[in-house]
Parts: sequence; C-alpha cells; structure tokens
Amino acid sequence: MPGVSAEELAVEPLAAARRVLGATLWSGPVGVRIVEVEAYGGDPAGPWHDPAAHSGRGRTPRNAVMFGPPGVLYVYLSYGMHTCVNVTSGPDGVASAVLIRSGEVVAGDDVARARRVAARNGHDLARGPGNLGSTLGITLDDYGTRLFDPESPIRLELGPVLDPSAIAVGPRVGVSLAADRPWRLWLPDSPAVSAYRRSPRAPRVERSA
Repeated sequence: MPGVSAEELAVEPLAAARRVLGATLWSGPVGVRIVEVEAYGGDPAGPWHDPAAHSGRGRTPRNAVMFGPPGVLYVYLSYGMHTCVNVTSGPDGVASAVLIRSGEVVAGDDVARARRVAARNGHDLARGPGNLGSTLGITLDDYGTRLFDPESPIRLELGPVLDPSAIAVGPRVGVSLAADRPWRLWLPDSPAVSAYRRSPRAPRVERSA
C-alpha cells in the first residue's frame, strides 16, 4: 500500500496491535497472514507500564530492541526452544511490541509444510507463536531485522485498516501478571487462531453468584 511505513506503528500498544492484525509477514518465500496478536507495553518510566512485558522492569541486552524505533523484529526463545516473533511499536525510545501469535500461510505452502511436518493440517502450520516462528524459519539471528526495509529478508506488509467490528478482544494467553488486561486481538472467523489458556499462576477470577 502506498505510504505505509513503520511510523504507522509509532502508537500506543493496543493501536499498534490492531494495525498489525491482518497484515502479512514474509520470510523468504513464505508469507503468513496475521490472525492473532498480543500487545505488550514497557517499563514503569514509560507511558504504558506492563508488568507482563519483557521490558516491564527496564532495558536489558535481551529486550533492548523494544526501546528502539517501531517496525523492528524482536525475537526470543520461549521455554528454551520455541522462537517467538514480535514487532516493535511505539515511538523510538519508548518500549512496546506486538507478539504475533498465529497466522494463515498464504504463500510458500510447500516450504512451510517441510518445516512443520508435525502439523495436522494447513490451519495448524502457524497456529501459536512457536509454530509461527518455525513456519517462517525465523531464528534468534534475525533479532533486530528492520521489517519495512525493502531489502530485508523478513518483511511486514500492512494491509487496510480493519473495522473494529471484525476484531475479537480478550485477555492475553499464559501471562501471570496483568493477566486480565484485554490486549489479545484476533480474527474470529479464522480457524488458525490459537486456544486461550490462562496461566495457572495468574490470580483467580472471582465470579459473582
């Protein structure tokens, strides 16, 4: 789309997550349409303190890219083996990012299936953040990639702004802090959306009789 740039993500976390939802993430020949995301904020000194974010306690060598400009790849390992893919957001110097939770493979299906031989069907290829990272072949070496650079091997293509009525909203998956913050967004019509699982360490939700 003409005029689309990383600066469209230089906004507060939830607005950035809404903009990334429905975009296409390309890694070589494989393209994945993003159908589920989570927004994450930053440290107490910033405008969007988020204790569940990697940046929630301040800058470290691991999360430093979250404090940089928007539109940059933040990659980390979950449980020491699953590569999770994030897009930095917010103004340069203010930490926040969007976790890409699930997507639909729209190009490079043969390559995706070779990488994810355990997938039961096409909807499983990039369902869940670890599977999505594997399907795209993204590794820790890709940390810091600028996703709006036309020469980059990994690129993010933003699509049209989605109608809010097309987006479902709920709490984030598996976090024990700020567990009820409604910062998970997904496209409810997509079969590639992952299941919600609340962290057993999160405070219990009290329900009225």
